[in-house]
Amino acid sequence: MNRLRIKHMTGFHYAGEVTASYNEARMLPASSEGQLVLFSNLDILPISSQHSYVDYWGTRVSSFDILTPHKELALTATSLVEVRPREHPVHKLGWENLADAAAAATEYVEQTAQTRRTAPPDDVAALAAEILARSDNPCDAALEICTKIGEAVEYMQGVTGVHTTAAEAWAVRKGVCQDIAHLALGALRSVGIPARYVSGYLHPKPNAEIGETVAGESHAWVEWFCGSWRGFDPTNLIDIGDRHVTVGHGRDYNDVAPLRGVYAGPFSSALFVTVEITREA
Repeated sequence: MNRLRIKHMTGFHYAGEVTASYNEARMLPASSEGQLVLFSNLDILPISSQHSYVDYWGTRVSSFDILTPHKELALTATSLVEVRPREHPVHKLGWENLADAAAAATEYVEQTAQTRRTAPPDDVAALAAEILARSDNPCDAALEICTKIGEAVEYMQGVTGVHTTAAEAWAVRKGVCQDIAHLALGALRSVGIPARYVSGYLHPKPNAEIGETVAGESHAWVEWFCGSWRGFDPTNLIDIGDRHVTVGHGRDYNDVAPLRGVYAGPFSSALFVTVEITREA
């Protein structure tokens, strides 16, 4: 078990004075299987009232607007989360029953269609189909598909951006966790396995000392349905465990972006992001 304190600071430096901005933040985790949120808070500058709700995909959202002139928007999300190792039970669900089981609930049906970001190139779909053809069950096939995708794409920052599609990342075989997750989702959905995008944090240092603060970042991985949701981190080729903190779920990154909004003011702005993670127990 890990008790992790996460401090996520982000926002925008504007090129001039902004007269109004309207925003949504998805930066606070919720208690769920394997994690218990002991504390969470979102500070916003300039000071603004906020409305909190849970969106269609089950993610906590803080909605707020700032109607006074400002040159910077700064958010600090602080969370204390107790994370336990996840169990990954063996599923007996076979290919012949997958479609019927996936059709039993909207949360599975919604994760079967491709999006613009996840639509896989032909060779990725072919790779998934080849693995499917020799796999006994959807869960084993999904694990191998995600592993192959993770092995094929080199993690490299600065090559892709938040709008990069899976096909674009595959063309250069480079990208970040968002790109690798999109590729895995596209491959899984192409063979009929419902799969969803997961946003959150990963403590980057497995053996961190208690009280040690390390630089982190937002992270992304996938979950697929094979009787229940089963998670895997294709970027690091590891199961979801007690270093992963889940913030949200969606069809792709667009559903769970940490901060998005519109504003009235100068055309250009610069995003800043800093994440600090401290192991407290």
